[in-house]
Amino acid sequence: MGLLTFALAGTGAVGAVFAAPVVLAAVGFTSAGIAVGSIAAGMMSTAAVANGGAVAAGTTVAVLQAAGAAGLPAAASAGVAGVGATIGWVAAILI
Repeated sequence: MGLLTFALAGTGAVGAVFAAPVVLAAVGFTSAGIAVGSIAAGMMSTAAVANGGAVAAGTTVAVLQAAGAAGLPAAASAGVAGVGATIGWVAAILI
């Protein structure tokens, strides 16, 4: 593996960790709650209808809202960094 591969993998990892909160807020998972009329609101509505009016703990919507409100826990940040590094690695192969 060359220097370019390491550089792109590192850039992908760091970029993904910094981009995750921005992406969560952009789709509507904010620190103030789920934004009205957002993608997150649609997901919450669908989850509530499927669950009899409530959003169950541990579901995708609940986990994403917790991350949007409090930030990503260390394990999730590591996972996001891994995905970003993989994308950078694949980009290096394609170049």
